[in-house]
Amino acid sequence: MSASPEKIFGMMQAHVQTAALKGGIDLGLFTAIGEGNTTVPAIAARCGASERGIRILCDYLAIAGLLTKENGSYGLSPDAAAFLDRRSRMYMGGAVAFMNHAMHFNAAANVAETVRTGTTILNGREYLDIENHVWVEFAKGMAPMMFPAAQYMAAQLESPRRLLDIAAGHGIFGVVAAARYPELHIDALDWPAVLTVAAENAQGFGVADRWHATPGNALEMEFATGYDAVYLTNFLHHFDAAECTKILAKCRAALRPGGILATLEFVPNPDRVTPIACAAFSMTMLLNTPAGDAYTMAELEAMLHSAGFASNVLHDVPNSPERLLISR
Repeated sequence: MSASPEKIFGMMQAHVQTAALKGGIDLGLFTAIGEGNTTVPAIAARCGASERGIRILCDYLAIAGLLTKENGSYGLSPDAAAFLDRRSRMYMGGAVAFMNHAMHFNAAANVAETVRTGTTILNGREYLDIENHVWVEFAKGMAPMMFPAAQYMAAQLESPRRLLDIAAGHGIFGVVAAARYPELHIDALDWPAVLTVAAENAQGFGVADRWHATPGNALEMEFATGYDAVYLTNFLHHFDAAECTKILAKCRAALRPGGILATLEFVPNPDRVTPIACAAFSMTMLLNTPAGDAYTMAELEAMLHSAGFASNVLHDVPNSPERLLISR
């Protein structure tokens, strides 16, 4: 196999793809095309943009595989139609505010220094700061991406009546469970500003009367007890193993005998390079957190055993890059 610089050059220019995608979302370009505006003049008029700019951006997005182009007319690829047209119920464009937040670019500004020190170059624990508004952006934008996992998680429960949703964020995980089980009450724990977003989702799903905000820091506060289930979603990867074990022990203490802990995480295989989405997430944690990681099943199971969970089963989640651990 001969050597080629193509992949290297592509990585050097990857930031342009990110910027082009964000620009298309910000302009409402995908929605405009989905509405039937398929020529450069029509798209430009709908988006309030220059024809030169629209032509170049649309061609670039066609090269990237998000648009089609035939006889000067543009269309949406299946992926763009499903996830980038604002009229779609699966619209994910709102996630751009969190995924492309300036903090992430700042964290990646000097990878060599981060690797030398083994920790983020961000100021202190900025990424995990309760006052960091990025988590409100996360709650507003990431819910559609989590919906398939939320449905799968709810299906694993056993007619619960009380559920603790730790680091609830957008609240979708607990809200979907409450929608499935009419007797279920949710205690949603997170920072106050974030819970306002989750409360709106609870209202939208018609479960607000069984959804209860519990403002606080999961690392510092004591949990109530007697829960049938505890949700721990996208949380452990922010911390080192010792801190993870502490939170897992608190989860166990919160459960009634026979209760279920459902942990959603990016779980790489033992080789730590597959599956790609899970394995690559370790770099995100290296860049943004003091000591977080994407933990393998063996690492997670060691923490869970230390916390008192004897039975731990890993599930692949349909239509999601993440994996679900069910612990008893």
